[in-house]
Amino acid sequence: MDKVIIYTDGACSGNPGPGGWGTILMYKGYRKDISGGAKNTTNNIMEITAALEGLKALKTQCEVEIYSDSAYVVNAFNNHWIEQWKKNGWKNSKKEEVKNKELWEELDLLVKKYNAIFIKVKGHSDNEYNNKCDELAREAIKKL
Repeated sequence: MDKVIIYTDGACSGNPGPGGWGTILMYKGYRKDISGGAKNTTNNIMEITAALEGLKALKTQCEVEIYSDSAYVVNAFNNHWIEQWKKNGWKNSKKEEVKNKELWEELDLLVKKYNAIFIKVKGHSDNEYNNKCDELAREAIKKL
């Protein structure tokens, strides 16, 4: 099966405040950069949205690796937080409502559809694609 690599990042100017997300999709030597933003959002929403939009951009069934500097997003899947949230009626370990439930539900469906795996990268370091995603997210904020 073909493999698609997705890099993602989200950014916010103030939290909440204007925010942006950037995503890079790579497939067989091709690369597609996508981005967007919202006038009043949070960093976490932008991080989730970056992964979500990357998966939404896929056209066919494939293997997917998603690289993100967001511990929040990566841990939700790699540490099975999302499964626990669902078992607990979308409540976190503190018995509080999970924020951004609708985004998490949509992301969870697409992650399952593509059997996507998440890989944590260090943010704002020497990762070329993570840095480009950050740049895309910040440019999206400027365009708002």
